[in-house]
Amino acid sequence: MPQRLRGVERALCVSVRLTPPPAPGTEAAGGAMSGRSEISVHAVAAGVAAAIVGFGGSFAVVLQGLKTMGADPAQLASGLMAASVAMGLCGVALSVWKRMPVSVAWSTPGAALLATTPAPAGGFAVAVGAFLACGALLTLAGLWRPLGRAVAAIPAPLASAILAGVLFRICLAPVEAAVATPRLAIPVILVWFAVAAWRRLWATPVAVLVAAALIVATAPSGLGAAFAWPVPVLVTPAFDVGALVGIALPLFLVTMASQNLPGLAVLDANGYRTAPGPLIATTGAFSLVSAPFGAHAVNLAAITAALCAGPDADPDPAKRWQAGVSCGLAYVALGLLAGVAVALAGAAPPVLIEAVAGLALLGALGASLQAALVPADSREAALMAFLVTASGVAILGIGGAFWGLVAGGAASGFARLTRRG
Repeated sequence: MPQRLRGVERALCVSVRLTPPPAPGTEAAGGAMSGRSEISVHAVAAGVAAAIVGFGGSFAVVLQGLKTMGADPAQLASGLMAASVAMGLCGVALSVWKRMPVSVAWSTPGAALLATTPAPAGGFAVAVGAFLACGALLTLAGLWRPLGRAVAAIPAPLASAILAGVLFRICLAPVEAAVATPRLAIPVILVWFAVAAWRRLWATPVAVLVAAALIVATAPSGLGAAFAWPVPVLVTPAFDVGALVGIALPLFLVTMASQNLPGLAVLDANGYRTAPGPLIATTGAFSLVSAPFGAHAVNLAAITAALCAGPDADPDPAKRWQAGVSCGLAYVALGLLAGVAVALAGAAPPVLIEAVAGLALLGALGASLQAALVPADSREAALMAFLVTASGVAILGIGGAFWGLVAGGAASGFARLTRRG
């Protein structure tokens, strides 16, 4: 974990400074320099595998988040499709432009945040307004250095504690599902742990397949619209100050701290170096375009990025950009299955879908707790941020993630004053 934190820290420094890109021909680990254009079967296959893992491992979290925000079934399918298509096209554009394996994903921590935040009083239209504001902040963070510095000023343990608090409540769902619907939930949980012991990345997609099979076997009458094509639903946004502070701002912060910065670190670790500003600004622009159709946010991928950027994708770094392209195209194709995903979710007991989402986030919860609590000098402040966020308290219509940031920041500041005194 310390090595990962150092990698994220390096990416953080790069994102704040927004260093200019290297001289032409040296930007991407030999990428544009070699001039090779042959199709790499290995890179294409790695990209498709990354898309399957990314979509199958977290779409339940996205559905749960949008549903909590008040989306109806048509809006759920539209939002899931819009997010998948947006991240796919964004990944293709950035990979071709930079000749790098740039993987783009939806904000899974952001979706978990939505799933544990009270629905805004104005319904899904207000949530869409918050999604637009988050996209604007992401775009601004890539174009305007002071905003990047402001995000960098948040201590890493505090950011990890807030993320852990967001994830904690949804990670309780597997336990609740095992008690409420043991006949359905326990097989899914056992399969998840069995596959995780062999290959962790595939644990959630396989668990999703088992859950889908159980749903089809036990509730076939609820799947009449399973194969309907998703239809884009344009939602007129509404803006509310409480939602902007309680949804848009925390969504922006967890997306930056938990997705964009680790995503930059993965690229850096594999020798792909470029100015991060254009990458982040581009994901923000795609977030803005897709938000009116119900998508919450897209960003640089972290975990699945390693599948595309590492040597397993292709021994030749100059060819790995093709993995980013194939991953993006696969995401676009998977977005067309949004209707199937929503129909399956609608036919299942709600707690079962929450359980799948919770299983998908167990690893992220463990990593966040470790990062938050290891530094002894900030442990109390991190615990304060975690407990307030995990409580789900809402004050003035603003959710717990914002108050966790306030409480943790106040505790951190008080501790620094005490040490100085």
